[in-house]
Amino acid sequence: MNNCCVCGSQQTFAQCCEPFIKQRKVATTPEQLMRSRYSAYALGGCGEYLLKTWFAPMARGLTPKELSETSQEWLGLRVIGSGSSGNEGWVEFRASYKRDGVKGELHERSAFTLVGRDGYILVVK
Repeated sequence: MNNCCVCGSQQTFAQCCEPFIKQRKVATTPEQLMRSRYSAYALGGCGEYLLKTWFAPMARGLTPKELSETSQEWLGLRVIGSGSSGNEGWVEFRASYKRDGVKGELHERSAFTLVGRDGYILVVK
């Protein structure tokens, strides 16, 4: 895949989100994790990665198979802001999608925690 990454970073997928999704690198910033998780949802088939980067109690009951399915078409991601202090971080974003022919938008400020050498994980939605 040589075109721009689906997360909107203007980098190629191989330079941007692919190393995280294929677990060759760990996210060292909340924004890296947010972008790679968005790409994982948009591409589908990445349930293992999504589950691994989610705080376990928040993901209770979800399976990699469920998380790998695409129930909507993701149209774009816009990161509004991000930051970190110590082991805590956040990302505010808007993600647009289309489901059953109807466009929608998810606006969220997500919290992240740095977990040792495992990189950041999504803590609160």
